[in-house]
Amino acid sequence: MIDTVLVANRGEIAVRIMRSARSLGYRTVAVYSPADADALHVAMADRAVALAGNESGASYLDIGQLINAARAGGADAVHPGYGFLAEDAGFAQACIDAGLVWIGPPPQAIDAMGNKRRAKALMNEAGVPTIPGSGDAVHDADELAGIAMEIGLPVMIKAVAGGGGKGMRRVSVEDQLPEAIRSAAGEAQSSFGNAELMVEKALTAARHVEVQVFADAHGSVVHLGERDCSMQRRHQKIIEECPSPAVDAALRERMGQAAVDAARAIGYVGAGTIEFMLDGDGDDNGDDNGDDNGDDNGDDNRKFYFLEMNTRLQVEHPVTELVTGLDLVAWQLRIAAGESLPAMQDAISWSGHAIEARLYAEAPGRDFMPQSGRLLCWRAPSGDGVRTDSGVREGQEITPHYDPLIAKIIAHGADREIARRRLLRALEHTVALGVSTNRAYLIRALDQPAFIEGSVDTGFVEQHREALTAPASDTSRLGVAAALLAGARPGADNWRRGGLTRGLKMQVDDGGEATEVPCRVTAVAGGWQVDVGDRQCRIELPEIDQGPDGDADRPMGYRLDGVLRRVTVVRHGATLRLADECGDLEVSDNTLAASTGHDAIGHGRISAPMDGRVIEVVVDVGATVVRGQTLVVMEAMKMETSLCADINGIVTNLPVARGDQLRKGQCVAVIELSNGSGQSQDDAG
Repeated sequence: MIDTVLVANRGEIAVRIMRSARSLGYRTVAVYSPADADALHVAMADRAVALAGNESGASYLDIGQLINAARAGGADAVHPGYGFLAEDAGFAQACIDAGLVWIGPPPQAIDAMGNKRRAKALMNEAGVPTIPGSGDAVHDADELAGIAMEIGLPVMIKAVAGGGGKGMRRVSVEDQLPEAIRSAAGEAQSSFGNAELMVEKALTAARHVEVQVFADAHGSVVHLGERDCSMQRRHQKIIEECPSPAVDAALRERMGQAAVDAARAIGYVGAGTIEFMLDGDGDDNGDDNGDDNGDDNGDDNRKFYFLEMNTRLQVEHPVTELVTGLDLVAWQLRIAAGESLPAMQDAISWSGHAIEARLYAEAPGRDFMPQSGRLLCWRAPSGDGVRTDSGVREGQEITPHYDPLIAKIIAHGADREIARRRLLRALEHTVALGVSTNRAYLIRALDQPAFIEGSVDTGFVEQHREALTAPASDTSRLGVAAALLAGARPGADNWRRGGLTRGLKMQVDDGGEATEVPCRVTAVAGGWQVDVGDRQCRIELPEIDQGPDGDADRPMGYRLDGVLRRVTVVRHGATLRLADECGDLEVSDNTLAASTGHDAIGHGRISAPMDGRVIEVVVDVGATVVRGQTLVVMEAMKMETSLCADINGIVTNLPVARGDQLRKGQCVAVIELSNGSGQSQDDAG
């Protein structure tokens, strides 16, 4: 019997699990690190137990603390969520040994699928097709490189343990192999405590299609259809949809049966996902997908290959829930309580289409670098067919200790195009200000002609990189930002009364590189006239009031050249943050700021772009380096980031060492130009 469930996780998945547990009448217990003391999942739980440290190893990855928390909170069952220890067979066994109900698959099933090498061998035995590649873990880097060349480039270097894109590198050029192997092994060791690697052939123009399976302890196994997760960056999913535009009814049946066979082969129980690569050969990318999701593409011979099994609930499970009308977490809880599957295969049906976008605190224009800081304003979208799964609330700190996911925004419609439009509008009305996010990136991705057509494979992000990361700061938006900045500037009343024209230098950051934008602002009746670039804008807008705590935020109506539009503005100190239907801007007034004296090529002082931890110092003091060369490797928000030289020269100072904790802006290296540095005018271009 289950009465009280400990959720051994944090953020949106903890909130999501608690919602279903509460609907079934269960009491919930949260765990939290000091950094999460004010988090939403803590406030939502019936009881909450503190963990010792902020780092994952001292909190959400500490099995002993979690078992003790279950006892202290009076829990008789544990749900691991996803990430952290969700696919740790040792944690599952520890819960069972402690007399707790484990809401997940048996430890032996987790163990079987947790190692990619063993999983591949088991799938071969079960008759599930697998990708060509090494059958065993390879411990020697030279041997791994040799096998890669025998298979033929491009290849995928993969961590044997774990998932989620960690410890995974695609290599297309032989010269890239040594660095790819080194960084994949380091990331795998950091994420999973296991640096073993394997190599597989990289499929070209392939889709990443996964099948949701469920099994009970009485021998029944079903599938709930497929999800298309092809839009990825760094092998981590950005946008997912159900069903796949490339899968017809016949192919769905074949893939579903293969997934069921895979689950049966390991004695699976609970929720799991079989991930496949669907070969691009014969993919007509979107036949009739506008109204029937591509079910008439007539190709029953497409090849698909087992990639891995996730022995847990997936981040993207809401799209399956919206299309099937089923509560997957409730299914998990009922199966863990010993019940049979709530529905057999012939009773499962699919209706319409659902698409999910992951809103991250990250800067796409800075190579998706994770961001930390306070979420000053948070407004989740709503509307017909729109669902938001989030674990944050306004005023919360987005810390460098954990994954930077803010929310999952999902839309459902009668067909794919309705779902796409609903999600696009939902993202346009989402407000997340205080940290850089990928909101504008997601909006552009959904609006790409190739996505609209359903022509998405795992190379989509790279193929459309320029269109997806282009600056969002068109001159009209910059004009509005300048008018808001002018209205917030000290002495603005005198400016208005005198009808003056003044020059303004704006510092503009839209998630890429911050730039300085000069403009001229003239006070006119009811607002401002702004000349920026070759554009002249007339903007009528109200004054911005500043609250007693120095912050103010609200949706604001303004007129741009006579057209009424809306923007949400947050004033925080001397900086204004703006959110509109195109994305976010952060602007400040640089008119009176002194010149930095730095030229386009850099200045030789390398700083940490976010809070994090040093995992490797690559060079020594006195080393001669070139611009773009890696100096220090840091880890933050479960991602490895290389800090590189911005000029050619000699390293004169390295004030950090492996294991050091870094704060955003902290100096990690100093480079000085030398006569023999080779710096040239061409370098500045």
